[in-house]
Amino acid sequence: MVLVPQSMAATRVTTDTLRGGADIPASHPTPGDVGGVCERVFVSTEPTSSRASILHADLDSFYASVAQRDSPRLRGRPVAVGGGVVLAASYEAKRRGVTTPMSGRAARAMCPGLVIVPPDFPAYTTASRAVFEIFRRTTPLVQGISIDEAFLDVSGLHRIDGSPVEIAARLRRQVAEEVGLPITVGVARTPFLAKVASQVAKPDGLLEVPPDGEDAFLHPLPVRRLWGVGEATAARLNSFGLQTAGDLAALPEHVLVGLLGGAGGRHLHNVVHGRTATALTLGTRRASIGAQRALGQGPHTPEHVHAALLGLVDRVTRRLRDADKLASTVVVRLRFGDYTKASRSHTLMQPTASTARLAEAATGLLGSASAVVRARGLTLVGVALTGLVPDVVEQPELSFDSAVTGAGRGPAVSVRDTRMLDAALDGLGARFGSGALTRGSLLSTGEGLSAPLLAEGGEDD
Repeated sequence: MVLVPQSMAATRVTTDTLRGGADIPASHPTPGDVGGVCERVFVSTEPTSSRASILHADLDSFYASVAQRDSPRLRGRPVAVGGGVVLAASYEAKRRGVTTPMSGRAARAMCPGLVIVPPDFPAYTTASRAVFEIFRRTTPLVQGISIDEAFLDVSGLHRIDGSPVEIAARLRRQVAEEVGLPITVGVARTPFLAKVASQVAKPDGLLEVPPDGEDAFLHPLPVRRLWGVGEATAARLNSFGLQTAGDLAALPEHVLVGLLGGAGGRHLHNVVHGRTATALTLGTRRASIGAQRALGQGPHTPEHVHAALLGLVDRVTRRLRDADKLASTVVVRLRFGDYTKASRSHTLMQPTASTARLAEAATGLLGSASAVVRARGLTLVGVALTGLVPDVVEQPELSFDSAVTGAGRGPAVSVRDTRMLDAALDGLGARFGSGALTRGSLLSTGEGLSAPLLAEGGEDD
């Protein structure tokens, strides 16, 4: 680890400069206070056979950092964003054991003196747009991952803008100076390694993984550090004595397949041997449109949960039609009282943008999980629409009932075409705001908070 003065952040960092330097403990700047501080830069002193040129830029504790930036009294204090459930925590709070998702009561017990602030989604959206503007000024090759992180390909810029490490350092400085937020950047040959590098370098760091040092970097890491390995998979691997990525690399592929199944085992075998994609995914359209609502600790009545679900369906179907898309699959995501998760999905016979049709499918999925919800409680419900296609042609579904019309003429056919109703409601929302109309069942509870997302049109718009 090497300290580089902020004024030197855009200068060339060479192996000659770093060779022989000792590791120095570093502190990261308080959000908003960027002058006269140092940034942590981790750079290998070993020569590389080819250049690592993929950057993963990830804002640190984004929601909490925005709160600290905008309120000087919060700087340096443990901060949690949320209410009944912690949505984000500052590093001061994380060091004292506050995690997400954790109930506000448990967080206060874990961290006396914790300051809990309500989320400010308009501020997050504004900050995200400003940061992504800096990303796009840096390179046109940007793949957004979420509102607070993205991959950048800077492979073609070394002759005009400097090395990838120099570009990353300059990007960090610009985000700190122009937006007032700390950001961590990982630099590597592949997006996977860049993502892992940024997680290791947090908070407020810069870590380069040279191509000839990939195994030395990756293999000592705990399996939980590998991007895509969740708690359940990590626990299963740990139960077999597999603690690190190096432990996985020592196994034949068929052993990992036996432990995790075909897709999961082959993926991890490729990951620990450096066989992951080297290019960004650019120009693709969003694969899903979703929203979720934290309900807090229950108990919640079935009517309250049903109303929350319908509010989410209203929200995502408006966005679906605004993006000129149809959806063929509805996914309902649930988080229970013990913070475990589950999902249910249903694929329709025809893609649709009808709020009524998609709401019908979503409520049916919620009903199928009613027994487990009653037994374990519910703290969050979410809806996602997948299987998106352009709305060039929408084929309405025909609903057949058992009534017989006339003498022997067969079942009656009722066509439930709500496109004109949906268009009218969308028009009112566009003119008077999305809050102008709401379901009667939501009048007492509101629609809940809507987290900001990447642009609906595509990840690189």
